[in-house]
Amino acid sequence: MIRILIAEDQQMVRGAFTSLLQFEQDIEVIAAVSDGKTAFETIEQTTPDVCILDIEMPNLSGLEVAQKIRDAQLPCKIIIVTTFARPGYLQKAMDAQVEGYLLKDEPIDFLIQAIRRVMKGERIISTDLSAVLFMQEKNPLSEREAEVLRLTNDGLTTEEISNTLFLTKGTVRNYVSSAIQKVEAESRTAAVQIAIEKGWI
Repeated sequence: MIRILIAEDQQMVRGAFTSLLQFEQDIEVIAAVSDGKTAFETIEQTTPDVCILDIEMPNLSGLEVAQKIRDAQLPCKIIIVTTFARPGYLQKAMDAQVEGYLLKDEPIDFLIQAIRRVMKGERIISTDLSAVLFMQEKNPLSEREAEVLRLTNDGLTTEEISNTLFLTKGTVRNYVSSAIQKVEAESRTAAVQIAIEKGWI
Protein backbone atom coordinates (compact mmCIF):
# COMPACT_ATOMS: atom_id res chain seq x y z
CA MET A 1 0.00 0.00 0.00
CA ILE A 2 1.32 3.44 -1.00
CA ARG A 3 0.66 5.94 1.79
CA ILE A 4 -0.05 9.46 0.50
CA LEU A 5 -0.13 12.93 2.07
CA ILE A 6 -1.86 15.69 0.11
CA ALA A 7 -1.09 19.36 0.84
CA GLU A 8 -3.38 21.69 -1.13
CA ASP A 9 -4.97 24.92 0.09
CA GLN A 10 -8.01 24.79 -2.24
CA GLN A 11 -10.59 22.65 -0.50
CA MET A 12 -12.32 21.49 -3.70
CA VAL A 13 -9.05 20.37 -5.31
CA ARG A 14 -7.88 18.71 -2.09
CA GLY A 15 -11.17 16.84 -1.76
CA ALA A 16 -11.14 15.76 -5.41
CA PHE A 17 -7.58 14.42 -5.20
CA THR A 18 -8.40 12.55 -1.99
CA SER A 19 -11.59 10.98 -3.35
CA LEU A 20 -10.10 9.92 -6.67
CA LEU A 21 -6.92 8.45 -5.18
CA GLN A 22 -8.90 6.48 -2.59
CA PHE A 23 -10.48 4.48 -5.44
CA GLU A 24 -7.08 2.90 -6.15
CA GLN A 25 -6.57 -0.38 -4.32
CA ASP A 26 -2.85 0.17 -3.80
CA ILE A 27 -3.11 3.81 -2.58
CA GLU A 28 -4.17 5.14 0.82
CA VAL A 29 -4.50 8.88 1.58
CA ILE A 30 -3.35 9.11 5.20
CA ALA A 31 -3.62 12.93 5.47
CA ALA A 32 -4.97 15.89 3.50
CA VAL A 33 -3.94 19.32 4.79
CA SER A 34 -4.38 22.93 3.67
CA ASP A 35 -1.09 24.67 4.51
CA GLY A 36 2.64 24.09 4.32
CA LYS A 37 3.44 24.26 8.03
CA THR A 38 0.82 21.63 8.89
CA ALA A 39 2.03 19.55 5.94
CA PHE A 40 5.61 19.39 7.19
CA GLU A 41 4.57 18.66 10.79
CA THR A 42 2.28 15.86 9.57
CA ILE A 43 4.99 14.45 7.32
CA GLU A 44 7.36 14.29 10.30
CA GLN A 45 4.74 12.48 12.38
CA THR A 46 3.33 10.05 9.80
CA THR A 47 6.21 9.50 7.32
CA PRO A 48 4.10 8.99 4.17
CA ASP A 49 5.57 7.25 1.14
CA VAL A 50 4.63 10.09 -1.23
CA CYS A 51 3.86 13.77 -0.53
CA ILE A 52 1.75 15.61 -3.10
CA LEU A 53 2.42 19.31 -2.59
CA ASP A 54 0.82 22.39 -4.13
CA ILE A 55 3.27 25.28 -4.57
CA GLU A 56 1.31 28.29 -3.34
CA MET A 57 0.06 27.52 0.17
CA PRO A 58 -0.19 29.55 3.39
CA ASN A 59 2.70 29.53 5.92
CA LEU A 60 5.12 27.49 3.80
CA SER A 61 5.06 27.02 0.03
CA GLY A 62 5.25 23.54 -1.44
CA LEU A 63 8.82 24.26 -2.55
CA GLU A 64 9.78 25.29 0.99
CA VAL A 65 8.19 22.12 2.38
CA ALA A 66 10.10 20.07 -0.20
CA GLN A 67 13.39 21.67 0.85
CA LYS A 68 12.63 21.07 4.55
CA ILE A 69 11.89 17.42 3.78
CA ARG A 70 15.27 17.09 2.07
CA ASP A 71 17.12 19.01 4.80
CA ALA A 72 15.57 16.71 7.43
CA GLN A 73 16.51 13.68 5.28
CA LEU A 74 12.98 12.29 5.48
CA PRO A 75 12.51 9.29 3.16
CA CYS A 76 9.27 10.29 1.41
CA LYS A 77 9.00 10.90 -2.34
CA ILE A 78 7.82 14.37 -3.40
CA ILE A 79 5.43 15.27 -6.22
CA ILE A 80 4.77 18.96 -6.84
CA VAL A 81 1.35 19.58 -8.42
CA THR A 82 0.79 23.13 -9.64
CA THR A 83 -0.93 25.43 -12.13
CA PHE A 84 2.36 27.31 -12.69
CA ALA A 85 4.73 26.45 -15.53
CA ARG A 86 7.32 28.99 -14.37
CA PRO A 87 11.01 28.22 -15.00
CA GLY A 88 12.03 29.52 -11.57
CA TYR A 89 9.61 27.25 -9.73
CA LEU A 90 10.63 24.24 -11.80
CA GLN A 91 14.33 24.93 -11.18
CA LYS A 92 13.78 25.21 -7.43
CA ALA A 93 11.88 21.93 -7.51
CA MET A 94 14.77 20.31 -9.36
CA ASP A 95 17.22 21.79 -6.83
CA ALA A 96 15.17 20.17 -4.06
CA GLN A 97 15.40 16.88 -6.00
CA VAL A 98 11.65 16.29 -6.15
CA GLU A 99 10.56 13.11 -7.89
CA GLY A 100 7.62 14.64 -9.75
CA TYR A 101 6.49 18.03 -11.06
CA LEU A 102 3.01 17.90 -12.62
CA LEU A 103 0.59 20.49 -13.94
CA LYS A 104 -2.90 20.39 -12.44
CA ASP A 105 -4.56 20.14 -15.85
CA GLU A 106 -3.08 16.66 -16.36
CA PRO A 107 -5.64 13.80 -16.20
CA ILE A 108 -5.97 12.15 -12.78
CA ASP A 109 -4.66 8.91 -14.36
CA PHE A 110 -1.37 10.71 -15.05
CA LEU A 111 -1.04 11.56 -11.35
CA ILE A 112 -1.89 8.01 -10.31
CA GLN A 113 0.72 6.56 -12.67
CA ALA A 114 3.24 9.17 -11.52
CA ILE A 115 2.75 8.05 -7.91
CA ARG A 116 3.45 4.44 -8.84
CA ARG A 117 6.41 5.35 -11.02
CA VAL A 118 8.16 7.55 -8.44
CA MET A 119 7.80 4.67 -5.97
CA LYS A 120 9.87 2.64 -8.44
CA GLY A 121 12.58 5.29 -8.48
CA GLU A 122 11.59 7.24 -11.60
CA ARG A 123 11.36 11.03 -11.97
CA ILE A 124 8.23 12.40 -13.69
CA ILE A 125 7.78 15.86 -15.24
CA SER A 126 4.71 16.96 -17.22
CA THR A 127 5.53 16.93 -20.93
CA ASP A 128 4.60 20.60 -21.30
CA LEU A 129 7.24 21.49 -18.72
CA SER A 130 10.20 19.81 -20.39
CA ALA A 131 10.75 22.79 -22.68
CA VAL A 132 10.52 25.21 -19.75
CA LEU A 133 13.91 24.11 -18.43
CA PHE A 134 15.51 25.14 -21.72
CA MET A 135 13.77 28.53 -21.70
CA GLN A 136 15.43 29.76 -18.54
CA GLU A 137 17.03 33.16 -18.78
CA LYS A 138 20.48 33.83 -17.40
CA ASN A 139 20.33 35.48 -13.99
CA PRO A 140 21.41 39.12 -14.49
CA LEU A 141 21.60 39.89 -10.76
CA SER A 142 24.82 40.04 -8.82
CA GLU A 143 24.99 38.04 -5.60
CA ARG A 144 24.57 41.21 -3.53
CA GLU A 145 21.61 42.47 -5.60
CA ALA A 146 19.89 39.12 -5.19
CA GLU A 147 20.55 39.19 -1.46
CA VAL A 148 19.02 42.67 -1.13
CA LEU A 149 15.92 41.55 -3.04
CA ARG A 150 15.59 38.44 -0.85
CA LEU A 151 15.69 40.58 2.30
CA THR A 152 13.20 42.98 0.73
CA ASN A 153 10.91 40.03 0.12
CA ASP A 154 11.31 39.08 3.79
CA GLY A 155 9.82 42.47 4.67
CA LEU A 156 12.96 44.30 5.77
CA THR A 157 13.22 48.06 5.31
CA THR A 158 16.20 49.76 3.68
CA GLU A 159 17.59 50.59 7.12
CA GLU A 160 17.15 47.01 8.36
CA ILE A 161 18.84 45.65 5.24
CA SER A 162 21.75 48.06 5.70
CA ASN A 163 22.15 46.88 9.31
CA THR A 164 21.92 43.22 8.32
CA LEU A 165 24.47 43.45 5.51
CA PHE A 166 26.67 46.13 7.15
CA LEU A 167 26.13 48.50 4.23
CA THR A 168 25.14 52.16 4.14
CA LYS A 169 21.52 52.93 3.28
CA GLY A 170 22.72 54.66 0.11
CA THR A 171 24.55 51.52 -1.00
CA VAL A 172 21.44 49.41 -0.37
CA ARG A 173 19.35 51.84 -2.44
CA ASN A 174 21.93 51.60 -5.25
CA TYR A 175 21.68 47.79 -5.25
CA VAL A 176 17.88 47.98 -5.32
CA SER A 177 17.93 50.51 -8.15
CA SER A 178 20.40 48.42 -10.14
CA ALA A 179 18.30 45.27 -9.62
CA ILE A 180 15.13 47.06 -10.75
CA GLN A 181 16.87 48.14 -13.95
CA LYS A 182 18.35 44.71 -14.67
CA VAL A 183 15.03 42.86 -14.35
CA GLU A 184 13.22 45.67 -16.18
CA ALA A 185 10.75 46.28 -13.37
CA GLU A 186 8.88 49.44 -12.44
CA SER A 187 9.28 49.15 -8.68
CA ARG A 188 11.09 47.33 -5.90
CA THR A 189 8.04 45.09 -5.30
CA ALA A 190 7.78 44.22 -8.99
CA ALA A 191 11.50 43.44 -9.13
CA VAL A 192 11.16 41.01 -6.22
CA GLN A 193 8.20 39.28 -7.88
CA ILE A 194 9.99 38.94 -11.22
CA ALA A 195 13.12 37.58 -9.54
CA ILE A 196 11.07 35.00 -7.60
CA GLU A 197 9.15 33.83 -10.66
CA LYS A 198 12.34 33.39 -12.65
CA GLY A 199 14.08 31.58 -9.81
CA TRP A 200 16.77 34.23 -9.33
CA ILE A 201 16.19 34.65 -5.59
